[in-house]
Amino acid sequence: MKGAKRTEQIGDCTLHLGDCLEIMPELGKVDAVVTDPPYGVRLGTKSGTRSRKTAKPYNAHPDTPDYIKSVCVPAVLLCRDLARTTIVTSGNRCMWLYPQPDDFGVWWNPAGTSMGRFGFQNVGTPLLYYGSDPRAGKKGLSSSSPVGIAASRDEENGHPCPKPISITKWLVTKASLDSETILDPFMGSGTTGVACVQLNRRFIGIELDETYFDIACKRIEEAYKQPQLFPVEKPKPAKTGELFGEGAA
Repeated sequence: MKGAKRTEQIGDCTLHLGDCLEIMPELGKVDAVVTDPPYGVRLGTKSGTRSRKTAKPYNAHPDTPDYIKSVCVPAVLLCRDLARTTIVTSGNRCMWLYPQPDDFGVWWNPAGTSMGRFGFQNVGTPLLYYGSDPRAGKKGLSSSSPVGIAASRDEENGHPCPKPISITKWLVTKASLDSETILDPFMGSGTTGVACVQLNRRFIGIELDETYFDIACKRIEEAYKQPQLFPVEKPKPAKTGELFGEGAA
């Protein structure tokens, strides 16, 4: 991979260190994209969130709206060309900068996640959907929002904004079918990759920051060492009319 500074193969997971805008054009088609890009909230600055905990969380890029416009939005446009299904957790503040999604969901968090101009924000993050649902027209079509999914506590892994594995696994399941390939162009600490290991998906991750890239490699290696206590149930073929209960007695 010419655009990658380094590539690691861990099981069915391929991890690239480098700029996603340089690497993605070299990739072939994938089944789905599940990604959690930076939110453009100036994380780590005096005007941003978690400034008291993290002095400079992103060494490889600025966490600003300009970065969203110049890097994240073009990356999502590439994702739409590469994948059948794309899910982007955009964050609240810069969600309007992204292309209009084909559908919309939300991960709702009962706890205040940040302070907005009108008070504490309880919405964890919007879910922007592009492309098509892999289960459309089949039995097993689910809600566009993670209803009844309890968010596990964020893992303290060295990343400033890790996503709960329970929510990430829901997103991976929503975007893909068993054994499909998932791309995450903003891999961070590798939570999407860990979810793919646990859910029997192939994974391609891209990360610009070498510190977080190394964390992702370690977490995915550890995920392969863990026994799967609860086997993943494979989607069953739908019978004609089952989706909407047609012909039911």
